[in-house]
Amino acid sequence: MLASIVSSCVHGLDGFLVSVEVDITAGMPSFSLVGLPDQEVKEAKDRVLAAIRNSGYEVPLKKITVNLAPAELKKAGAHFDLPIALGILAASGQISKEAYSKAGGIVFIGSLGLNGRIHACGGVLPMLISLKKLGRAKAVIPFDNGAEASYAGIAAFGVKNLKQTVDMLEGKEPFESVCSEEENPDEYICNSGDFNEVKGQALAKRALEIAAAGGHNVLLVGPPGTGKSMLAKRFAGILPPLTKEERLEILQIYSVCKLLGKNGRIEGRPFRDPHHTISNIALIGGGQNPRPGEVSLAHNGVLFLDEFAEFSRTSLEVLREPLETFKVTISRAKDTFTFPAKFTLIAAMNPCPCGYHGHNIKTCNCTPLQISRYKAKVSGPLLDRIDLTVNLNPVDYKDWNKKSEGESSAEIRARVSAAREIQKERFKGSGVTANAFMSAAQIKEYCPLPAGGGEVLELAMKKLGLSARSLDKILKTARTIADLQGSKDIKKEHIIEVMQYRPFDRKGVGDI
Repeated sequence: MLASIVSSCVHGLDGFLVSVEVDITAGMPSFSLVGLPDQEVKEAKDRVLAAIRNSGYEVPLKKITVNLAPAELKKAGAHFDLPIALGILAASGQISKEAYSKAGGIVFIGSLGLNGRIHACGGVLPMLISLKKLGRAKAVIPFDNGAEASYAGIAAFGVKNLKQTVDMLEGKEPFESVCSEEENPDEYICNSGDFNEVKGQALAKRALEIAAAGGHNVLLVGPPGTGKSMLAKRFAGILPPLTKEERLEILQIYSVCKLLGKNGRIEGRPFRDPHHTISNIALIGGGQNPRPGEVSLAHNGVLFLDEFAEFSRTSLEVLREPLETFKVTISRAKDTFTFPAKFTLIAAMNPCPCGYHGHNIKTCNCTPLQISRYKAKVSGPLLDRIDLTVNLNPVDYKDWNKKSEGESSAEIRARVSAAREIQKERFKGSGVTANAFMSAAQIKEYCPLPAGGGEVLELAMKKLGLSARSLDKILKTARTIADLQGSKDIKKEHIIEVMQYRPFDRKGVGDI
């Protein structure tokens, strides 16, 4: 007998339907699985047969053939276990015709344990969202994936084991939705501390406020102990709340990477801080079955790269494309995968290998060649994609001993959120979420040069050798400063302020 159960699979971040066809015929007992399955899917044989037996059903002592259609697309993941088991039970007559007919209108997703228990699996949310687009209204999923199903807008029924699934199809148990009420975006406060704990460094705080308001990339340069990492880790606390669309995009990425907990939530915007020994694939994404990397896990959030110059040159260079296009495209011989990567880069580095080049007290022990090689790890094209650069000097005793606290993260965040609301209205319906992500046409429309602004940029381009990309970034950043001040138009002083955050562009400067 032949039975067919509908399931789903993820391609990149998009789901597609998979028909699990099971044929049982007379012959020597065997189990054959076809349809371009990967190793996880191939191992379903032992899991499924043990789960069927331990759930109180019989394993057919016949020739079992399972086909995953469409056969030309590669299938990955252990979530085909449940539909394969149901297909075997249906094809062997252990499920009634009425139950099998009922199963025809449902998509089944779930990984089986040897005892028949259904375990959570990755990629459930992207699958459910795609099912809705494909006109499918019902899905049976692992009970532990129920929380993330709340965001999909589809009737999802959670099951804990194989027997419960069969009983639901037979009408012995009711279909109960596991979708909880969607919660509003949480008012996330950074757990790493508050901005009022940072002593001094007013210029760096201002640069980070601008970066948070417009999504701009920042490079912090200074000797050890000047507060680079401290500032970066508090950056998450001044970011605006996630919109519903942004949160859904992040949830899909984290679902595919199996990083969502049982509550199916994320705490604020992502803040990813990989170690400098990270591989290119882990940073950018890829692998045998391509998965998102750190740049995609930081989507709509922050990618913090501490010890920036200690990352391998190749790792840093792969950042150039996502910083420009806000996405990652991974090509294989037969397929192409695209993952979103719209993040704010916060990088921190020392001015030299020992960290004390240019220090007013401590002596640098590095040779000119060592300093040159150290700086050369961060290439010109990569620096050209960074909007704001800040030199941090050691905090003096007076600043450190001040009893009065500076502005809190909540106060800065209020200004940042107000600026983002202006941008949200400005870019409504365009898909752009912040000034840093404007296209060339949008820069022309929303960033007209003020009186005297052209002369400032012309002088800067001649004396500092600025590229066209740098000029665009200056205008984008000036637009953000104007938004923070509630100004409708960019003013000359906004452009001048931006120029102090571009020390890398100054001719003749030997120090970073």
